[in-house]
Amino acid sequence: MSLNPRSLNPRHVDLFREVVRHNGITKAALSLRIGQPFVSRAIARLEREIGFALFERGRGGVTLTVEGEIFLQEVERNQVGLDYLARAARGIRERGSGTLRIACLPAFTYSLMPRIVSSFSRKNPGIMLSVAVHSPERVWSLVASGQCDVGLARPQAGFTAVDDELLMTTDAVCVLPRQHRLRAKRSIAPKDLHGETMIAPAPGAPHRLRLERALEDANVEVRTVAEIQYSMQRCALVAQGLGFSIVDPVVARDFASARIVLKPFTPRLEITTVLLFPSQRPRSRLALQFCELLRAETAEYRKTARATA
Repeated sequence: MSLNPRSLNPRHVDLFREVVRHNGITKAALSLRIGQPFVSRAIARLEREIGFALFERGRGGVTLTVEGEIFLQEVERNQVGLDYLARAARGIRERGSGTLRIACLPAFTYSLMPRIVSSFSRKNPGIMLSVAVHSPERVWSLVASGQCDVGLARPQAGFTAVDDELLMTTDAVCVLPRQHRLRAKRSIAPKDLHGETMIAPAPGAPHRLRLERALEDANVEVRTVAEIQYSMQRCALVAQGLGFSIVDPVVARDFASARIVLKPFTPRLEITTVLLFPSQRPRSRLALQFCELLRAETAEYRKTARATA
């Protein structure tokens, strides 16, 4: 008679292991709190299914047959595989896959990202977190091609296969050298900056165009001495006393030092940050958890910014 693997009852195999572990059918039944006749019938049924005796019965209990010893080895080998799969499934269920890939702008690498990475790693020991720093266009491209799980960037047009969600909208701030003549003002307007030296955002940056329009509308002339793409580098030049700049408030807050001051700027120049996800695959538990930490951190920032404005 050939054995059909599907005919094996997993419960009968489990009871076989329990009988071996407790060195007896009666002891196994007592441990499992089930009737001894039920265990005896299950073992007998298993022996009929596999075509040989597993135990030699005696008054002192049961002893594995030679065939029973070999069968036990196979059962244990199979169980090790099942245990491994169960642990792997539990890890995937609780944490997702073993690596989370993030792409973001340099603006977020000074303080925001380290705080999130630190919190995430404490919650997920053993999970590898890969953070790549790129230009806005490159971040979008990496997400669109599925090479990262989460992107953090400014809005961009012309990309497909990307789902974007608003993370936060903040108001740009004016950064001044600590001893600047405007340091005592509560907020800075375009008319206050007439004749000043400016460290400008890179040409084509969204808030660069809006800043130039605000200065033109107020008939204000400034002298641009440098054009720098990223807020962090502009803050560093302001700290050297080179001039003022209008920057991302997240970076400005983290870069604040004894050499610069931050002032609200009017009219409002909004800076939008979006979360990006590959649209061709579902979001993992790790990605969702990472984004929740980001939302909590940025919400706390916005609350602090309103309180100090």
